[in-house]
Amino acid sequence: MLKLEGVVEDIIFRNEVNSYTVAVLDTSDGKATIVGYAPFINIGETINVEGDWVYHPIYGEQLEIKNISLVVPTSLNGIEKYLSSGLIPYIGPKTAKRIVKKFGLDSLDIIQNNPERLKEIDGIGDKKLKKIVEAFEEQGELRDIMVFLQQYDISANYGIKIYKKYGKDTINIISENPYRLAEDIYGIGFKTADKIAQNMGISLESPYRIEGGIRYSINKFAGNGHTYVPMAELIEASSYLLNVNEDLIESSIRDLAIKGILHIMNKDEETIVYYTPYHIAENNVARKIVELSRVELDSIEINIEKAIATIEGEDGIVFAKKQREAIEESLSNGIMVMTGGPGTGKTTIINAIIKIFEDQGLTVHLAAPTGRAAKRMTETTGKEAKTIHRLLEYSYMEEDMAFGLNEESPLITDLLIIDEASMIDILLMNNLLKAIVPGTRLILVGDVDQLPSVGAGNVLKDIIESKVVKVVKLDEIFRQAEESMIVVNAHKINKGEYPYLNKKDKDFFFIRENNPKNIVNIILDLCKERLPNFYNIDPLKDIQILTPMKKGDVGINALNKHLQEVLNSKSFGKSEKKIGDEIFRTGDKVMQIKNNYSTEWEIVRDGEVVEKGEGVYNGDFGFILDIQEDTNIMKVLFDEEKEVEYSFNQLDELKLSYATTVHKSQGSEFPVVIMPIYWGPPMLITRNLLYTAITRAKNLVVLVGEERYLRSMIANNKITKRYSSLDYKIRNIMTMF
Repeated sequence: MLKLEGVVEDIIFRNEVNSYTVAVLDTSDGKATIVGYAPFINIGETINVEGDWVYHPIYGEQLEIKNISLVVPTSLNGIEKYLSSGLIPYIGPKTAKRIVKKFGLDSLDIIQNNPERLKEIDGIGDKKLKKIVEAFEEQGELRDIMVFLQQYDISANYGIKIYKKYGKDTINIISENPYRLAEDIYGIGFKTADKIAQNMGISLESPYRIEGGIRYSINKFAGNGHTYVPMAELIEASSYLLNVNEDLIESSIRDLAIKGILHIMNKDEETIVYYTPYHIAENNVARKIVELSRVELDSIEINIEKAIATIEGEDGIVFAKKQREAIEESLSNGIMVMTGGPGTGKTTIINAIIKIFEDQGLTVHLAAPTGRAAKRMTETTGKEAKTIHRLLEYSYMEEDMAFGLNEESPLITDLLIIDEASMIDILLMNNLLKAIVPGTRLILVGDVDQLPSVGAGNVLKDIIESKVVKVVKLDEIFRQAEESMIVVNAHKINKGEYPYLNKKDKDFFFIRENNPKNIVNIILDLCKERLPNFYNIDPLKDIQILTPMKKGDVGINALNKHLQEVLNSKSFGKSEKKIGDEIFRTGDKVMQIKNNYSTEWEIVRDGEVVEKGEGVYNGDFGFILDIQEDTNIMKVLFDEEKEVEYSFNQLDELKLSYATTVHKSQGSEFPVVIMPIYWGPPMLITRNLLYTAITRAKNLVVLVGEERYLRSMIANNKITKRYSSLDYKIRNIMTMF
């Protein structure tokens, strides 16, 4: 790593959002261009820089900043340059010269410690003095904070995020409790915060450390889908993480419960612990489910048999018994669940229900958890469907999530139909139900046999298992759907049966290969040549690789590198940006990997912005439109219409997605799905994961791998237990009536 010291001669570019800076440094060995995150450097300042030389194809050799620190100017010339840089309002070159002439080497000390003396300079009165002092203090504040953070190996990129969160209180907050970083700053986990804390000399048995470790552990359980965790498991996990006595852990858990951060309760003679927001959400959802299921509805005066017969005649169909039941029950239940696999006619029923309600002059709203699912619902119904967030008029203000529709301002509709309901986690369901008034009919549509939501909870399954809500389970595959081996095999696999493979002129294929490297090569060839040539499809837009795991030869990390090389290789004119081990390139297929409710998007048509909004969500797919090194901005197109700008310090929210995990694919549908079938952890090599993967395909499924692992997946019907109590709480509330 190279070290340079010099005076900042010029700042060529500075991104005001993330403070990415391109500057010219005047050193004893000549001028050098430095690039990187440097929020506190200004023209005229003397700095020390550590970094590595990089070569830019347009701008040539540059020093990429790793560490940077300020050297207070000690020469009259240095002080004058610093003051005349434009950094401080009302001090230009002439005023700077007067200040240095008057106070000499003491100029900066006077501004900082005895600013009243500046009024001795012609042209500086009370008003100007106030502005000068405020600007000087702000610069000093940011500078001190960045220097403080750098001593604990916190990068400037993270330093900016921290400063934006805590402001002038940054040093005090971190000095008192560095474990707050793990909770408040995305990208800084407990282990990083713990390392900082140890460097600061904080005791291993510090209450802050123990509380931070417990919160990290319970949130890790939540990240795996659990709304609560048994007390014994939480103590064990936290003790292992922190390497402290279990008694200290248990005592701290109870302290956190007293503070309201955790909630402790007994369930079936077992002590369980909630992160409080999940406990509140479960309680609210349980109460609302019971309320909606028991409400007296306004009767709809309609001859339902005649209405169904009319639709059958118009559409040339004959509804099966279960389908008729679903239509009839939609009229008489405040909340109903309709569940079934592919080809069981869920869309046909939804369209029939919409028609019946609208023919009665009743209002119908449609929604789904993801943008892709909402878009597909719009296409299949011909009626606008929104994401649940958009339906509830979500907005992001002052770092708080806020839904415009809630108890005080509810959704006004007669019927709300939610598709892909298995994807809804407990927090989103809570916000949804808050906006629904008793008397509104709610229909939850989904496939309960798919993987549960990425977020915490097992909402759809728990509602069904509570046996309080009317459930119509569709299990008949209709003749048209029977033509598709995707549909037929999905149901066979769901029953634990071996699928039909490689039938001529069908849509479900299995390529047998035992060697993992050959599996990868086959997948690459399928994507680049075989499938695009045979089916005339776009390899980027139409083909999606789904795999159970992240690591290994057939995990997403390795596959994405190979697929990027094959489908979007490096070439002249394609901009790139490396973040960690990942290279982003113009044209790449990417996915948002965290909910970011504040990210703004706009829809541009014919060069004009026609719609604006905010919110990009975990699992959203997009394509990189442009990477602008000069402005440190990357543009991504989501849902084929929403343009989003990411600053470079936000790119940890994106991941290449030529290949993605099956879990992340939920709610999406792809023309072609390719899936490697190979060894992996038993909790990932399961029947419902395979079932979920193949039901994401619309036109074609290709499995590549070993037959023994395919048989293992079909045989493995173990579903990793999720700790949730929604069904338990629903039944408990029902006992009160």
